[in-house]
This record gives sequence, structure tokens and C-alpha cells, in this order.
Amino acid sequence: MVENGTLMQYFEWNLPADGKLWKNLAQDAAKLMQNGVTGVWLPPACKGAEGASDSGFNVYDLYDLGEFRQKGSVRTKYGTKKDYLAAIDELHDKKINVYADVVLDHKSGADGVESVSASEFNEKSTYQMIGEDKVIGACTKFAFPGRKGKYSDFVWNWTHFGGIDWDQKKVKQTISQLTGKETDAEDGKGSFDYLMGSDIDLSNREVYEEFVRWAVWYVNTAGIDGFCLDAAKHVPGSFYREFLNEVRRVTGKELFSVGEYWNGDVNVLSEYLASANAETSVLDVALHYRFYDASRAKGAYDLRRIFDGTLVDRDPMHAVTFVDNHNTQPGQPAESWVEEWFKPLAYALILLRKDGYPCVFYGDYKGIANDRYKGEKALLDKLMKLRKQKAYGPQHDYFDDPDCIGWTREGDEDHKDSGMAVVLSDGKGGTKRMYIGRQFAGAHFSDIMGNAKYNIKIDNEGCGEFYVNRGAVAVWVRKEPK
Repeated sequence: MVENGTLMQYFEWNLPADGKLWKNLAQDAAKLMQNGVTGVWLPPACKGAEGASDSGFNVYDLYDLGEFRQKGSVRTKYGTKKDYLAAIDELHDKKINVYADVVLDHKSGADGVESVSASEFNEKSTYQMIGEDKVIGACTKFAFPGRKGKYSDFVWNWTHFGGIDWDQKKVKQTISQLTGKETDAEDGKGSFDYLMGSDIDLSNREVYEEFVRWAVWYVNTAGIDGFCLDAAKHVPGSFYREFLNEVRRVTGKELFSVGEYWNGDVNVLSEYLASANAETSVLDVALHYRFYDASRAKGAYDLRRIFDGTLVDRDPMHAVTFVDNHNTQPGQPAESWVEEWFKPLAYALILLRKDGYPCVFYGDYKGIANDRYKGEKALLDKLMKLRKQKAYGPQHDYFDDPDCIGWTREGDEDHKDSGMAVVLSDGKGGTKRMYIGRQFAGAHFSDIMGNAKYNIKIDNEGCGEFYVNRGAVAVWVRKEPK
């Protein structure tokens, strides 16, 4: 029996640096399983340049999962290696897969400085070189003295990088491309690929081979089931095509992966998938922006077009759908927070339909303390359970009104009492006649979301008159009167 998959991103940017996330996750595992979560996306578990306060995205040592005293601490922001492995074991015990966020684009917190030749670029438009080659002090030596060669004796030097953001010789911030280096990934500002820190040269064969060794070690050590590939737009798809194939071959594991390619143009997302030979899925950023626009339109959005130009519409097998995540939450560079009134509608659109692999955001689930946002835990628990128990069988769409759309799922024999009708409106609401299946003729349905206080009866043709309130979502499931 095939169960619907639901992914949860179990972190947000402003989590406290108290080292408790892994322990909290282990305690939540049973509840997550009950609510239908089948996979969790975890933040980078490695030691970052800021030690115990680092989110893990300022990568220092990929092999330090909270085991070595480096950068002022043993644990990471989220806990110790022991805590991490215990949480993964608990998740696996509950049949939940673990996907690790990995950052392969850059490193930070170098252990030494090297004198190298480089060209300075304009920080606002990296098409523009603003100086001749000159010798700078590059933070490119990574020897990891706290680890003392355990797990890997690989020492990083300037040849393994393409660009940097600091000239130690002049003690100033600067973006420079090392002489003789070429990059081909898009950065959104220009032709020179640069994101942050010491930018890794992914065309260097020594780098590729070390990343493969590390990934095999990581999979075997932590037992992870796949990767969330951070900042994918800064990493050529061809790199991930070769990298993922090799790590899968060596480990013998399927290793699901999803790339975080931040671009709202579905054509760009499709092109990236093609360059990676579809060895990874990608986040459906295009759909996120549809939700963002609809939430800000306050009822003036044409809901019939909500999936137009999205990856889940064009390539559902490779689309990881989401409403918000750590990049879109308030205060982040890509801030595009879907307004709270629209969250129930948006989550219904990803959780209760047949296409895409939906991802629930920790910030929406548990709240974001920094922004005094309490989250939507009760709502999301309900929708996730509905996905787990009811959202099966053929789907019939009724995207025939700009303010009120709906769909039905007929259910299947493998899931008792499955099947549902969903209606949502960003306007005045109303009633929509929809076909749910002749097998339900004479059956009674009730709105589990509380819009309507009455039951309806399915007619002999398998249709019902399903109601929804203004600016709300209704989910009708079978419920016979006592």
C-alpha cells in the first residue's frame, strides 16, 4: 500500500542557539509520524564559522557534526553529534526519512591566509571588474587543527577556490576572483559566480573527489537518506549530476535530493533540471510566488491561474512544493512571506492534491518567536492527517471561477474511508457542484474545517453541492449521521 509522502523543513532562521533542536526533534518524531510526515529536511549539521551560534550555512568543517572543539565550541547551534545521530535513529524508528541540508558552494572561517593573485569585482554587479590582477591576502587555508586529520586529512588551499570576500592584506571587504579561475553558475547579479565566504571551485577535480569522500562518509556515519542542496543556482547542474550518481553508486542508497534553486521562472527551473539530468528535484519557487501574489491581492487574484507557470504543473515528479521557508520568512534577503489569511488555502493546494512532494515549514508549524508569529500547528496537523488518510484516488478539478475553485479525490480501496472534496475561495465563498464518484451515492459528507455546520448527501450521479466560506478552505469528508 502506497502512502502519500509529506516533507517537513524542521528549522527556521531565528531558532535559539541553545543546542536543543536535535533533542526536540527526537521528542517530536512520534507525533510527526502520526500526522503523516514521512521525511524531514534538517539544517546543516556541520560546524560553522561562528561555532555554537552558527546556523551551519557559514560552513567551516563538513566533518565536524558537533564532535570537536573548533570555533569555540564542541556542539553546533543545534546540538552535539551524539544528539544528531540519536535524533536520526528516532526518526528512522518511526519510518521517517532524513534529508540533510548541505552547502557545497563556499567555506568560511579559514585557519590561514595565503598570498594569491586576484581581480577585484564590483559587489553590486559582478560583470564589472574594477581593477587589474594584484596580490591579496586570501582566507583560503583550511586545515582543521581541532579535528587533527580524523575522518579526512584533506587540507584546503587557494587552488580549491574561485573567489573570496576578504583581503587580509588590506584588511577590507572585497569580492575578488582568483586569477585563472572561471565559473559558470548563475549568481543573479552577473557572470562571476559568487555567494559568500571563500567560494569553492567546483571544477577542481581534487574538490570533487573530496566532496564524494565526505558524502559517502556522511551517509554511512549518520545514515541520512538524501540531501537538500543549498544555493543550487551557484552550483552547476552538471556537478550534481556526476556527484549524486557517484555517491549513490558507492553507498548503494537511492538518496533522494532536492535543489534550492532560487528563481521564480519555471523555464529556468526546468533548464536546471535538464542540466542535472533530473538527478535531483527542485523547490517549486514559481509556485511559492503565486501564493505570495495571491495573498497580497486580497481577493483580486484569479485562482484559476494559480498553477500556471509552476513546476508542479509542468514536471510534478521533480517538484517539491512549499508555501514558505527559511529564505522567505520576514527579515531574509528573499523575504516574500505569504500572508497568514492565505496560508490555509495555500497548504490545502499542496497537501491535498495528487501532484508534487509537499513540504511544511517549521516556522508555519511551530511559529517564529522573533516575529511573534504563533504558527498554524492545529491547522497543519489536520491537513497533514487528511493527506495521510484521505487524499487518494482519481482527482477531478473545478478551476472554473476566479474566486472559488475546487477539486475532488475519489479515494481508493487501500485506504479505508478515503476520498474528499476541497473548495477554497479568496472572495465571497459559495457552493460548487462537483463529482466525487458514484460509489458515494447516498453517502453523507461533512466539512471537517468547520465552514458548514451541516452534512450534505451525494446524489445518484456521484455529485454534491460543496460549500466554502469567504476567504477560507473547506474539506468535505464522509461522515454518516449517528
